[in-house]
Amino acid sequence: MLKVAKFGGTSLCDADQIKKVLNIVKADPARRIIVVSAPGKRNSHDQKITDLFKEWHRLQTMELPTRIVSDVIFDRFDWIISGLGIDFDISEALKDIQNAIAGGASEDYAASRGEYLNGLIVAQALNCAFIDPADYLLFHPRGHYLSARQSLRNALLQHDRVVVPGFYGATAAREIKTFSRGGSDITGAIIAEAVSADVYENWTDVSGLLMADPRIVENPQGVASLSHRELRELTYMGANVFHEEATLPVRRAGIPINIKNTNEPEHSGTMVVSESTPETERLITGIAGRKNFSVITIEKTMMNQEIGFIRKILAVLESHGISIEHVPGGIDTVSIIVGNADLAEKTDEVVREINNVCQPESVTVQPNLAMIAIVGRNMIHTPGVAARVFTAIAKAGINTRLINQGSSELNIIVGVDNAMYEDTIRAIYAEFVK
Repeated sequence: MLKVAKFGGTSLCDADQIKKVLNIVKADPARRIIVVSAPGKRNSHDQKITDLFKEWHRLQTMELPTRIVSDVIFDRFDWIISGLGIDFDISEALKDIQNAIAGGASEDYAASRGEYLNGLIVAQALNCAFIDPADYLLFHPRGHYLSARQSLRNALLQHDRVVVPGFYGATAAREIKTFSRGGSDITGAIIAEAVSADVYENWTDVSGLLMADPRIVENPQGVASLSHRELRELTYMGANVFHEEATLPVRRAGIPINIKNTNEPEHSGTMVVSESTPETERLITGIAGRKNFSVITIEKTMMNQEIGFIRKILAVLESHGISIEHVPGGIDTVSIIVGNADLAEKTDEVVREINNVCQPESVTVQPNLAMIAIVGRNMIHTPGVAARVFTAIAKAGINTRLINQGSSELNIIVGVDNAMYEDTIRAIYAEFVK
């Protein structure tokens, strides 16, 4: 049995939390590869180490004093080491970082140093090997992740136990590159695939995935298991327990994910498994969503017979760097869903270009919509699910502004006004969870 165990920032925010991590790791010899995040917030008033490093870099770039920020970072790591009671001198590593930032190191370099230092500390506390992912995780110079080198597997498996910082790798020119926020999840997934792990454990501050956001639904039920595809749908639509891109390597390799709670390690958490695993009895697996979308609706009679019509619209959006979320449509209409922030001040120009290129009868933009996904593999081929969703929304007095269901029938997406977001989730949850 081989497990890759990734621990998030809340699990590693201070010495007391790190002690819990050490106990968890030592309790299971199969936990041989440990992926660590930077220290997260200790309370609501605290700052993440990553944010402090980025601020340090910003001040240095502007040639402003950095001493206050760097001292806070140094003190934080000193407190962690002191609290762990380990004999470890981190001063040289801190000095190297200080010199690098002062010498013009990139923001990615600065942002990655929290993981790097935490990795050194945890490896020392576990008395095990440390591997720098910059030596093995390869990025394209433009920032796109390419692959894990074959040597990564060999380097990891030659140790009984090894600690690897998450969140970053490097280009062939040794320039540090980071994944997006939450990227330690991705590092762990890449490593799990590289070593053909039996399980990828993702340790956080919640006991697995919940069927709905507990800030919206009171005491939502937990999800004991779900498929990789369901997890990807839910995380993409706002379930923050796991990074959406991290599902891809482990899904490709057929590796189960176990989402667990560092503060409640005996809890079974949530298992993310392959499609072939016996299905849950629940009709839906979970509900998740996000606010602040805009819907661009284009109307033109007989657009379905105009070859390349949608391609022209998408080309306009691409030219403005606007990513697309969903594209529901009808015979004479098509709606393009994008983020409010992506469209923002570009709205008038985008509408003008679509009118010029496509010559439609009308182009309208409806901002401030919330998109909510109802996800469940048991919805497939089950009659009446959509009817129950829309009946529940209607009974709550909520107007559905948009409907989209993919051909896979794995999810149903509804759009409502931002103001009705929470009420919509509560209404759907109450309909399916009795």
